[in-house]
Amino acid sequence: MMHDHDYLSVPGHRGIDTSAAAAASLASSLSYLQAKVFRAIAEAGTRGLTTNELADLLRIDRGSVQPRTSELRAKGSIRDSRQRRQNANGKKAIVWVVVGEVR
Repeated sequence: MMHDHDYLSVPGHRGIDTSAAAAASLASSLSYLQAKVFRAIAEAGTRGLTTNELADLLRIDRGSVQPRTSELRAKGSIRDSRQRRQNANGKKAIVWVVVGEVR
């Protein structure tokens, strides 16, 4: 059984074989999406990308991208650049960059 603090690393399950198999399958797709998100942010360099920009660039639903940015931030792979850009809805959004990128 997964603990609350593990949710950023792997999908949880209730110890049931079908649930465990589904969690393992989801883990591989999440790591794939995490890698895609990280790669896109890395390629953007110091310009960085917002969550909406990532979703548009990768052609992935924002709802699937946002948790990946949270996971990558929790792992210490990306950080808030302290830049903000306006999204289509007019709200200011965090611009993500890879840890180690110059501000």
